[in-house]
Amino acid sequence: MSDTLAPRRAAARRRGRTRLEIAVLSAPAVIVFLAFVIFPVALAAYYGFYRWKGYGDPTDWVGLNNYRLILTDPAFHDVLWHNGLILVLSLAVQGPLAIGLALLLNRRIRGRSTIRVLVFVPYIISEVIVGTGWSLMLQSDGAVNGLLRAIGLGSLEADWISDPDLAIWTLMTVITWKYLGFAVILMLAGLQSIPDEIFEAAQIDGASYWQIQRRITVPLLGPTIRIWAFLSIIGSLQLFDLVYIIWGQYVSGTAGTSTMAIYMLAQGRNAGNYGYGSAVAVVMFVISLAVALIYQRFVLRRDLRGAVTEGTV
Repeated sequence: MSDTLAPRRAAARRRGRTRLEIAVLSAPAVIVFLAFVIFPVALAAYYGFYRWKGYGDPTDWVGLNNYRLILTDPAFHDVLWHNGLILVLSLAVQGPLAIGLALLLNRRIRGRSTIRVLVFVPYIISEVIVGTGWSLMLQSDGAVNGLLRAIGLGSLEADWISDPDLAIWTLMTVITWKYLGFAVILMLAGLQSIPDEIFEAAQIDGASYWQIQRRITVPLLGPTIRIWAFLSIIGSLQLFDLVYIIWGQYVSGTAGTSTMAIYMLAQGRNAGNYGYGSAVAVVMFVISLAVALIYQRFVLRRDLRGAVTEGTV
């Protein structure tokens, strides 16, 4: 009897040690997550039930009225549409460009290292520097219009920042210039993880270059593309800095580039109603969380299933 119980007890002790190790190693990350993510969200949700000026204890209880105002405010509907449009355009523009550049830079061409650096440099530049530089160049008397006049294309001069018909495309140009390098680096990492033997076998079978890319490279690059798309989606929903620096909270509304974060700032802190601003922050969090969960459930499911394995002790 003791011979049969001993292995079970040893296995139970090993499982106990494993659980303890996991708890000890994950405790710092859990504490930081609770302190800097969950607690602020819970506090914002609490303040969202009040009309609060940002100092002292909140006493003016309004219940769900702040959230009701958000969901019925046409201005919030507009900024939500802007975020959605930025999200779709980011995926549609940056994705194909990143894959194309990654395929090009994955080949042995002259100056490949220099091109990689030039593509990636905008990503590591501060958003403040990027926004300030582009806002100066895009003004009516800025460098962009000056260049158009210098090369004889003065008829193409425009108000790139304030014109509602152009502002969203101006924003997408800046976003693409800023974040394309990050997408390219991710795609390059995914390409270099694909074994060369697969391409060699396809070439031996007579597949053309474009057939190899369409039927082998892109499908095997799928997990990398899906991860990049997830990061791009979350970033698009939370976009703030570039819009605020280039357009500001007032021009962005009339130019059609205002986002949920800009709306939160204008209606919350600048209006002196931190309770309403907190409610907007909670709505943004809920929208981002819902999108993340839906994306994980229907898009990342196959990748997560392949990454998680069950071990036996």
